[in-house]
Amino acid sequence: MKGQSAERIQSLFPVLLASLLVLGTAQLVFDSLKSGKSYVFQYYGKPEKLRKSVFVLPEDRMDESCNLFEGKWVWDNVSYPLYEENSCPYLVKQTTCLKNGRPDSFYQNWRWQPQACNLPRFDPLKLLDILRDKRLMFIGDSVQRAQFESMVCLVQSVVPKGKKSFKRDPPRKIFKAKEYNATIEYYWAPFIVESISDHATNHTVLKRLVNLDSISKHGKSWEGVDVLVFESYVWWMYRPQINATYGSMEDVQEYNVTTAYRIAMETWGNWLESTINPHLQKVFFISMSPTHLWSWEWKPGSRGNCFNESYPIQGSYWGTGSNLAIMEILHEVLQDLKINVTFLNITQLSEYRKDAHTTVFGERRGKLLTKEQKADPLNFADCIHWCLPGVPDTWNEILYAYLLQSYQNFL
Repeated sequence: MKGQSAERIQSLFPVLLASLLVLGTAQLVFDSLKSGKSYVFQYYGKPEKLRKSVFVLPEDRMDESCNLFEGKWVWDNVSYPLYEENSCPYLVKQTTCLKNGRPDSFYQNWRWQPQACNLPRFDPLKLLDILRDKRLMFIGDSVQRAQFESMVCLVQSVVPKGKKSFKRDPPRKIFKAKEYNATIEYYWAPFIVESISDHATNHTVLKRLVNLDSISKHGKSWEGVDVLVFESYVWWMYRPQINATYGSMEDVQEYNVTTAYRIAMETWGNWLESTINPHLQKVFFISMSPTHLWSWEWKPGSRGNCFNESYPIQGSYWGTGSNLAIMEILHEVLQDLKINVTFLNITQLSEYRKDAHTTVFGERRGKLLTKEQKADPLNFADCIHWCLPGVPDTWNEILYAYLLQSYQNFL
């Protein structure tokens, strides 16, 4: 009996020894991995440390019955601006008003307060989590480019150095948050449909020719984008008529702007219906950005423009620079679409902001104004584009609220 027990123990000894060797080796490998000195890391590189998901809570979302576009501007120099001009390296000279010599910064400290609810506080980490493995693209003119730059500035500070990139690939600009595999992009298309002004930097301003039924060249760059944000207005409003083609590229005719705009938006709508997957992609359209070219509209008897304005307009106001016929066309085109497009009506809230334009503290044809031009604001003030930080940040806060609304947490 004793002999059998001894034999059994002797037969188990190699198994126990092998087990101890395996456990010891595993412990050594584990300790090596923990210390980061493993030959595995030396050979393959260390894996990226992924951020934990940020959960969107019920209190983060707006009340679905709330109209975010009715409200007023309130002074808030505690919470605003949401970022500093000099902290964001991605702003173009056209928008950096303080750097370009503007003496006041009051325009940065106004917060949009909806009448019946609150805008969700912008959280860049939540937005990046919403955009994880996704692309957000802004499409339009230089006003839309400012909204793109605003969004990049709103999120870039929470992305560590070395974990973000910015690429210019005309007609696109691309900001990437590498840890999230998320991109925020801009695509230059001032008429949405194709035109002779489609070169991102070398485009004609005075001479305009629009191809009303052509969109495929642009559309190839929009296919598969998860969130598309379109805008097109100010380039249409240079004159009451515009040269355009429909069908034959050789047959150039002069169209009434509202007629041409409707045809172009219908072309865009047809592209959406034939290309967009409404289950996977979201589409937004930003309403017209107002201009403040004539001060007599808010200050009867005056002969200036938006220059030297430091406060928003109080009370009801709608400027002549915002075309109601264009608004009606947009409403009708969007209503007839077979897919859902969310219309962000930022026009009225922006109408009040006569104080927030770049005026003489921006660029004109790619160059900062000269001393002589700055001294002549009646002729040289830019009352179309906006300083940043500024009004476009609010447009993005509203866009963020809508993205929060439709976001689903996944465990």
